[in-house]
Amino acid sequence: MKNSVYFLALLFSFITVGMLNSCQSPAEKVEKAEDKVVDAKQDLKEAEKDANVAAQKAATAEEWKAFKEETNMKIENNEKRISELRTQMKKPGKALDAAYAKSIDALQERNKELKARLDAYENNHSDWEAFKREFNHDMDELGQSLKDFTVNNKK
Repeated sequence: MKNSVYFLALLFSFITVGMLNSCQSPAEKVEKAEDKVVDAKQDLKEAEKDANVAAQKAATAEEWKAFKEETNMKIENNEKRISELRTQMKKPGKALDAAYAKSIDALQERNKELKARLDAYENNHSDWEAFKREFNHDMDELGQSLKDFTVNNKK
């Protein structure tokens, strides 16, 4: 008798579950499936977009090496120009004041800061394009300052 009660209870529960599952119409099931497909496509697009952004942000090894070599050469040229300005300042007959020496020190400090930023980026590989654009802008400004250093713009 116990077995037949368990059998009937089990049979009743299967019938109940079957009826609850069949309450959804085929159209509702298709709609749910379509929603899941749309969600999956959106997730895939977002993942692809994130992967593309990550690939664009990182510099390739060759690109980084070329950029670093070019930049180090510019920094060395700046250092040479700064040392030339210092030797011109020390020449007899040149009456240069403390402001001139201060300006040379400021240019030298900016050059050191650029070199430090380059070394820091090598360890931190953040947004490549933004770093490259800002660094080149700052490097060009320093180069222009060194070129215009001895030009007297006052008339």
